[in-house]
Amino acid sequence: MSAIATSKYYPLQEFLRQSGEDEIALSFGKIEEILGVSLPATARAQRAWWSNRSSGAVQANAWMLAGYHAEEVDVANERVTFRRPGLVYEVRRIDGEPVWDASLVKALRHHLAMTQAEFSQQLGVRQSTISEWETGVYEPRGASTKILSVVAEQAQFPYTA
Repeated sequence: MSAIATSKYYPLQEFLRQSGEDEIALSFGKIEEILGVSLPATARAQRAWWSNRSSGAVQANAWMLAGYHAEEVDVANERVTFRRPGLVYEVRRIDGEPVWDASLVKALRHHLAMTQAEFSQQLGVRQSTISEWETGVYEPRGASTKILSVVAEQAQFPYTA
């Protein structure tokens, strides 16, 4: 039994777990049907409610314990797409070293089920640095790329050349 079996979000966890799909798009209404209760107003108003936080968010625990991440959240149209992480990411390499672009950094953070703040602490950088990497403002360089590669190896992050 899951750690959140008594949570009101447990039915969503079970629905996702039993679906067997790699990707599931659900309307907020369908999620409420699955839950048997209404979503809180913040779910309809704030995209952050759907973030994949590893702690402090019972709703995120539901989909993450089922093996999913909330990837595409459309608050205006009241839809969310859940995807299984763990796909093998194709990586561009230069001289044998992976190029850590925005999507790869974000994928590694999601694989670790960490917030940007948690990931920044893990790497010893500012949270704004993680945000800038993930939005493509700039790419990690030098020692940061080495640290990302070590963290990826230790976490068994699935990426190939």
